[in-house]
Amino acid sequence: MSAVGTTFAPVTYAVGREKVREYAAAVGETNPLHTDLDAARAAGHADLVAPPMFAVVYSAQAVWPAMSDPAVGMDFARMVHGGQDFAWGPLVIAGDDITTEVELTDQSERGGLGFYVFASRSDNERGERVCTGTWTCIVRGA
Repeated sequence: MSAVGTTFAPVTYAVGREKVREYAAAVGETNPLHTDLDAARAAGHADLVAPPMFAVVYSAQAVWPAMSDPAVGMDFARMVHGGQDFAWGPLVIAGDDITTEVELTDQSERGGLGFYVFASRSDNERGERVCTGTWTCIVRGA
C-alpha cells in the first residue's frame, strides 16, 4: 500500500530571535542582519532575518513526523540522506509563525533502493509562501 499523495498534519513553528542568532552562529553566518537587531532594523526589517537554510529548522518539525509515519514505512536503520532542494520566497523574520505542510510525492524502488520524496510548503502568518522544499530519502535493501 503506497502512501504517495498523503498530506500530513501541518506544524507551526514560532521563529525566535535567539534561535536565529544561534543558527547563524552554528553555521558561521556573519551577516549582521542575522545577529544584530539594530542592523536588521536599519535595513528595514522588523527583527532579525533568518538565514535561508534556517528553513531546515522550521520545516523539519513537519517533515520528521511525515518520514516516521508508519503508513510511509521507511526503515530508518537503512536510510541515507538523498538530498534537499529549496526555493525561497519572502524573507523569514524573527517573530514570524511559519506553518509547514508535508506531502509524500513519490515512493519508488530502483536497483534495490527505495526512494521516498517529500514536498514541504511553508507559509508565514500572512499567507506568504516563504519556502518550498523537496526532501529525498534513500533506503538501502528495499
